[in-house]
Amino acid sequence: MSEQDSLGHPDIFHLRAAIGWLELGNATEAAAELERIAPELHAHPGVLLARLDITMHLKDWPTAESVALRLTELRPDVPGAWIGLAYARRRMPAGGVKSAYDALVPVGDEFPKEPTIPFNLACYACLLNELGVARAWLQKAFRCGEEKMIREMALNETDLEPLWPWIRERPPSSQR
Repeated sequence: MSEQDSLGHPDIFHLRAAIGWLELGNATEAAAELERIAPELHAHPGVLLARLDITMHLKDWPTAESVALRLTELRPDVPGAWIGLAYARRRMPAGGVKSAYDALVPVGDEFPKEPTIPFNLACYACLLNELGVARAWLQKAFRCGEEKMIREMALNETDLEPLWPWIRERPPSSQR
């Protein structure tokens, strides 16, 4: 069951239209579609997830943080809520890398099949010059996702540049 399934007509159509507009890169139209949803449903998790994506696309970091916080309260089991919270906090004027790390680290082990969380934690730890911690998070990301793809992403992620020699020298798990 998706976050959208509990919405009725016409609200489900507005949510789907908002998601479609966002996929087309038009966050303004996506936001307008969300406003057509009944006000009592604006706190619905599916609507909040779409609003989080929209506010991040618009680079409205304070609103993105607020929406992500609400989502983590309503649906702590949704990894995207935590990822969005960290992403917004990294980019907020009063935020930064440490704030992003602190937002994400409490759930670092909660989603064993979601490589984005340990990957992002590796990036944040690396930027904080905690290279041993960064390596540990990156190893976790390798274990919970497609290792080859994650290695490639890591070697293209400038946040992880201090770890590039280690990543290149580290044999894939299939060769260990």
